[in-house]
Amino acid sequence: MAKMILLLLILFFLHGVDSSPPHACDASNPTTKLFQFCRTDLSVNRRARDIVSRLTVDEKISQLVNSAPGIPHLGVPAYQWWSEALHGVADVGPTPGIRFNGTVKAATSFPQVILTAASFDSYLWFRIAQVIGKEARGVYNAGQAKGMTFWAPNINIFRDPRWGRGQETPGEDPTVTGAYAVAYVRGLQGDSFDGKKTLSGGHLQASACCKHFTAYDLDRWKGITRYVFNAQVSLADMAETYQPPFKKCIEEGRASGIMCAYNRVNGIPSCADPNLLTRTARGLWHFNGYITSDCDAVSIIYDDQGYAKTPEDAVADVLKAGMDVNCGSYLQNHTKSALQQKKVSEADINRALINLFSVRIRLGLFNGDPTKLTYGNISPNDVCSPSHQALALEAARNGIVLLKNPLKLLPLSKRSVSLAVIGPNAHVAKTLLGNYAGPPCKNVTPLDAIRGYVKNAVYHKGCDSVACSNAAVEQAVAIARSAERVVLIMGLDQTQEKEDMDRVDLSLPGKQRELITSVAKAAKKPVVLVLICGGPVDVSFAKDNEKIGSIVWAGYPGEAGGVALAEILFGDHNPGGRLPVTWYPQNFVDVKMTDMRMRSSSSGYPGRTYRFYKGPKVFEFGYGLSYTTYSYSFKSLTQNTLYLNQSKPQTNSDSLRYALVSEMGRESCNTAKTKVSVVVENQGEMAGKHPVLMFARHEKGGEDGTRAEKQLVGFQSVVLSKGEKGEVEFEVGVCEHLSRANEIGVMVVEEGKYFLTVGDSELPLTVNV
Repeated sequence: MAKMILLLLILFFLHGVDSSPPHACDASNPTTKLFQFCRTDLSVNRRARDIVSRLTVDEKISQLVNSAPGIPHLGVPAYQWWSEALHGVADVGPTPGIRFNGTVKAATSFPQVILTAASFDSYLWFRIAQVIGKEARGVYNAGQAKGMTFWAPNINIFRDPRWGRGQETPGEDPTVTGAYAVAYVRGLQGDSFDGKKTLSGGHLQASACCKHFTAYDLDRWKGITRYVFNAQVSLADMAETYQPPFKKCIEEGRASGIMCAYNRVNGIPSCADPNLLTRTARGLWHFNGYITSDCDAVSIIYDDQGYAKTPEDAVADVLKAGMDVNCGSYLQNHTKSALQQKKVSEADINRALINLFSVRIRLGLFNGDPTKLTYGNISPNDVCSPSHQALALEAARNGIVLLKNPLKLLPLSKRSVSLAVIGPNAHVAKTLLGNYAGPPCKNVTPLDAIRGYVKNAVYHKGCDSVACSNAAVEQAVAIARSAERVVLIMGLDQTQEKEDMDRVDLSLPGKQRELITSVAKAAKKPVVLVLICGGPVDVSFAKDNEKIGSIVWAGYPGEAGGVALAEILFGDHNPGGRLPVTWYPQNFVDVKMTDMRMRSSSSGYPGRTYRFYKGPKVFEFGYGLSYTTYSYSFKSLTQNTLYLNQSKPQTNSDSLRYALVSEMGRESCNTAKTKVSVVVENQGEMAGKHPVLMFARHEKGGEDGTRAEKQLVGFQSVVLSKGEKGEVEFEVGVCEHLSRANEIGVMVVEEGKYFLTVGDSELPLTVNV
């Protein structure tokens, strides 16, 4: 009988029960009073150290993997470090930390991140993350979560348009990506939008993890995989492009997690780089949290990259570099032998475990029954609530981008007209979600939503699939000829772009172009082309075709995306989204995806992203139309000359004097700022929400290939009725907005004239050393 009771206790601690969230230090268990790690009056670090001190070596090693087993003699339940919440709580992965198998069957599925970013609305991003964090707690409180650490956001730069995971990111600009990282982390973890909230006892709502650290943006391209790719990155590009979002995530967002990437950077695996993980993240940026590997990223250091000579060397490399937990089983399998061979010490293991248990303590998982603590009142009723679903609709509305509408074909009339809806993406709900999505609260396809306006809209798939190896051109043309209006809903899906699969070209797949042009030619009036996709596609043929009257990019718009799209097509919402990435022409595929250089070169390399790319564009970064028109005018500038106050300025190859940002110091950087006001006027006939983007450029521009053509300073949204004026204010700082990296990766500010631009309006600003 005693053995049976012990077995039941062990099963309880290992697996928990669905009706109660797994936790340690339950007040009903008298033994917990003996443990310092259960005392909430002690510091997090002291409590974490106490737990670690009570573990055997084998128990310590067992905790170094994502599926950490329970520790029955301490009353510590099993823990799953791997959960996903990229754009909604999701049950993704072979051993998901989230399960939708109980009271909670679904969660709010927001637009894929690339479309959410197109709203250029930081507060919207924060509100979305707040909801995701709240729903995560709701699932956990329902006993359907084994962990509260979520491996999001993905804040890698969308450097190459072919990248299959670009859809997961906020786009190509470091400023936007950094702002998104801060907003997401603060929202998910329970902070305030301004980051000034004092969390009760440091208690996190959920834990965010910024990934993939660093310079990761290739998955599988022409036989080259992320597992072996060695990203050759210049010091300038590292400082100016790849690292800033992670710096923001840590310093301003205060993320409690980081994921190191599969790839090597300049020969060193990211998870085995002490300069990256310890000196930079923890040292320079003061990171306070845990560092996980990407899944099986430790094993590839030996198995695929050959960087380590033995499995034990791989274990030593990552633990000594500063990694804490291995997604996979490699550390569980090889740490004991690495310890026996003295390649790692028990102190190395303890360091990692203290970081891991500290995060679990900060989540409130060692404070007794979580349902009686902070966030304990969040219930299953808060998951998929009406307000959360309304926010998903708002996000989709605000992200969708109008790319072409010269004849004002859109919005369509709501009067009963014959309408044909054609295309492989018109009636597939799953496509709207993108990747890393859990079961949504509801599904409404674009076709269903359109039929809410035109009940008898005729539908034809047009292609056998998105790959469109077979197109029913004749049938589609016949339907188009009989309709007054035609909407084509085309694009990509997860068979064309996803994790572990990059594209090899930028054209629409298969016979999609043939179908579009044939239908457009046959239709009575110009057609509407809707593109559902994450990465950009070359639709120059449609942009230049007068028979294609309007083009709309809808990204992967989430569970409410079908409704949002229909509202825009029929004028119940005025589109205001703007592209967060450059749309390149097809011949950009001649550029090797493995070339990590951002800057253009005299040898013909065109550069990347709007900041450095010198070449033709299908659509540029920040492009987006509306059903109304907006004008901009600069109202004021508090200072039109800023001084760097450097006694010993240096001179560069252009004979321009410059100052090092690092030598200016915080006080000088705070002084060298100015505020500028921009008046925005809605000159059209329809109210709208409009993102205002301000850029800065040096008078020498990007003529020598070292400076950016222009650089985003900031963005703000304004809501204006027809004929209404509004004012937005931007703060411009020389250190943050006018600096650039030199060839050794040091940020510098050059003297000279800069130009601030909003739309076609321009304002000069002088910087003197």
